[in-house]
Amino acid sequence: MEQSVFNFKEIQEREERLAPGHRMCAGCGGTIAVRNVLKALHPGDHAVVGNATGCLEVSTYTYPYTAYQDSYIHTAFESAGATLSGVETAYNALKKKGKVKDNYKFITFGGDGGTYDIGLQSLSGAMERGHDMVYVCYDNGAYMNTGIQRSSATPQYADTTTTPSGTYSNGKPQSRKDLASIIASHNIPYVAQTTMVSNLKDLYTKSEKAIYTPGAAFLNILAPCPRGWRYDTPDLPEICKLAVETCYWPLFEVVDGKWILNYRPKNKLPLEDFLKKQGRFKHLFKPGNEYLLEAFQQEVDRRWEELQIRCDS
Repeated sequence: MEQSVFNFKEIQEREERLAPGHRMCAGCGGTIAVRNVLKALHPGDHAVVGNATGCLEVSTYTYPYTAYQDSYIHTAFESAGATLSGVETAYNALKKKGKVKDNYKFITFGGDGGTYDIGLQSLSGAMERGHDMVYVCYDNGAYMNTGIQRSSATPQYADTTTTPSGTYSNGKPQSRKDLASIIASHNIPYVAQTTMVSNLKDLYTKSEKAIYTPGAAFLNILAPCPRGWRYDTPDLPEICKLAVETCYWPLFEVVDGKWILNYRPKNKLPLEDFLKKQGRFKHLFKPGNEYLLEAFQQEVDRRWEELQIRCDS
């Protein structure tokens, strides 16, 4: 695939495929993620957008109204991967018969609850079959739409409504699932991890690669949630930057099985710089809980070392 030259002004001036006026929260990372993934569609190209039930769906779609300029399908929580793979198959059949002439791209969005957990089986099936589609997970680390319950994407020690911190609990006891590695093991052409950093170049270029690489592709985008993470709305860009600079959320891609590290911090920051911006981790900074911060830091360091080995091999 020939990569477009990144021109921030030109890209942001493209038509809005996610129309303004939706009901997503101010400071929502998911909205920024979706808007910029769709900006990676080349002007004049068509798309079919799928969407699993979740914050994004209930806030951008109320029948018969939708905030999407492209064809849109709301699908059940567990079946976003299956629905879009079916549409892609039907499109290929119709095009082969000459009943469809335009070229379409197929992109589906799901939150971490509908991707890491409930929709994992249909996502895995779509990736294994190799459908020419992009699955985008906007990872906000919990079931935000239904009350901030923990998911397998929720980081260790996070305070949620089902893993509340308090006298008898330090938050979620388990570490988060490494979904990007799981999907990469399906041997698909393109997998990438990104977030909203700097001038959005990393997010845009990976979205374009995913959309225009033939075959199955997967994007995992860290998408902070102001309600669930409990941060001040203007802090969104800084939180995303700190996630990368502390190596909690490394930027990498897997192209035809080759692991590529896209960014290596010159001065890796301590994890607590990322955590202290979020109310869901405030209990970690109470006297006597230093050992929890140390354990969390060790887990992040372990994963960072493993990723570097994969990318350097």
